[in-house]
Amino acid sequence: PIAKTTVTLDVKPWDDETDMDALTKAVRAITMDGLLWGGHQLVAVGFGIKKLQINCVVEDDKVSMDDLSDAITDLEDYVQSVDIAAMQKI
Repeated sequence: PIAKTTVTLDVKPWDDETDMDALTKAVRAITMDGLLWGGHQLVAVGFGIKKLQINCVVEDDKVSMDDLSDAITDLEDYVQSVDIAAMQKI
């Protein structure tokens, strides 16, 4: 069987004026062999700011979490930071 991990990412925008729909679309547009995006939600963090919490499944041998985090952080118009909120082998 192929080793896979379910990952929940917290993607934080710059401020409350960041277009979260555009941010979500930009993150979902990231493609990698072995990466499958799942569900997402916006979570309030305070001061009118919401973060994107998004799930994905990655094939361990194909997707480096560092590379994925870098790809998301490279969306610098929208993204201030990305953190791994949870990981679970499946």
